[in-house]
Amino acid sequence: MGQGMKILFLITGLGGGGAEKVVIDLADEMFKKGHQVKIAYLKGEVIVRPKNKEIELVYLGLESFSNIFQCFKNYKKIIESYQPDVVHSHMVHANIFARISRNFIKMKRLICSAHSNNEGGRLRMLAYRLTHQLSEITTNVSIDAALNFEKLNAVPKGKILTIYNGIDLTRFDKRDANESLRSELGLDIHTRIFLAVGRFHDAKDYPNLLNAFAIFKATNFFKENNSKLIIAGDGELRDEVESLIRKLGIQSEVILLGRREDIPVLLNSVDYFVLSSKYEGLPTVVIEAMACEVFVISTDCGGSKEIMGATGMLVPVQNSPVLAAAFAKVVTLKNSEIIMNNKIARKRVEEQFSLNSSVSNWLKIYES
Repeated sequence: MGQGMKILFLITGLGGGGAEKVVIDLADEMFKKGHQVKIAYLKGEVIVRPKNKEIELVYLGLESFSNIFQCFKNYKKIIESYQPDVVHSHMVHANIFARISRNFIKMKRLICSAHSNNEGGRLRMLAYRLTHQLSEITTNVSIDAALNFEKLNAVPKGKILTIYNGIDLTRFDKRDANESLRSELGLDIHTRIFLAVGRFHDAKDYPNLLNAFAIFKATNFFKENNSKLIIAGDGELRDEVESLIRKLGIQSEVILLGRREDIPVLLNSVDYFVLSSKYEGLPTVVIEAMACEVFVISTDCGGSKEIMGATGMLVPVQNSPVLAAAFAKVVTLKNSEIIMNNKIARKRVEEQFSLNSSVSNWLKIYES
C-alpha cells in the first residue's frame, strides 16, 4: 500500500475515555505521515476530537437499536464513497458492527481492536467468537487482555495480537510541580495528594478506592501525613460515589473535581496517582502518570503490571485493606526512593509506550 493510504477509524463513540483519546492521537499521527484519515463514530456526543481540523468526523447515528438500519446505510455510504484501504474499528460495539456489516459491504481490510480484558458478558464474547473470521486481524491492548479474550473464548487460541497503545509523551513531560491545583483547592505544600482519574463506572471500582482511603484515614500514617484524595471524573455512578463518601465519613478528605481536560496539569500537581479498577485493558492514564514522573499505586487489573514493570506499587483487585496498606507504605518512603522510582518509570514509558512506537506498529499491520 505504501505512502498515502486511506484509513477509516470506526469507534463506538468519542466520549472522554482512554480508548477514544488513543484513536484521536492515532488519527492525528497517521494524517501527519501523509495518509488520508476519517473517523466514523456510532453514537454519543463528541468530547474528544483530533487536533487536525482536516480529519472529518462522521456521525453514524446508532443511539438505539431501532436506528440500526439507518446507521448501516450511513456506514455503507462512507465505505462506498471513501473506499478506505483499511477500516480500523475500536471497542466492542464498533467491532461487532464492522464485522457483521462486512457480510453486506465490500472492503479491503478490517482490523478490530478491543481495549479491555473485559468488554462485556457472555453474549458479547460469543458475538466476537462468531464474527471472528470477518476481520483480518483482531488485537487487544495488553498481553493480559489478549490472553483473557482467549480464555473467554472470544477468539481462537493464538489468533489475537497484542499492540500496546502509545501516548504523545510531549503532552505528559514532567514539569516543575504545578501549584495551581493546590491554590485552587486551598491545600498547603505539606498535604500529600493522591489523584484518581476516570469516569464513574463499575469497572473503575471507586468503592474499593473509597473504602481503602477510609481504612487509611484510621491509621497513624494518615495522622502523621495530612492526605487528600482527589478524583477527576464523572459518570452514571456519581450519586453512588457521593453517597459512599458520606457513609464512610470522608467528606473532608475526598475532593471530587468532576470532568477535567487538564490531566497533565493535575498529574504535575500531585504526589501519587492511584488506579483502583476491577478490570482494564491497558490503562492509558497509568502511562500518563509515569510519563509525568508521578508515583503509581495500581490494582493488578489488566495491563497495569505490563506498563509498570518493577516500578510503583501493584496490589490485588477488590482488596481495600491491601490498597490502604499501600497508601500507608507510600507516605513513609524516602523522597530519594520516590524520585528514583519515578525516573525509572518515565524511562520505561519512553521505551515501550510512546505514540511513535505505537504508530509504527500499526503501520506495519496496515501494510502487511
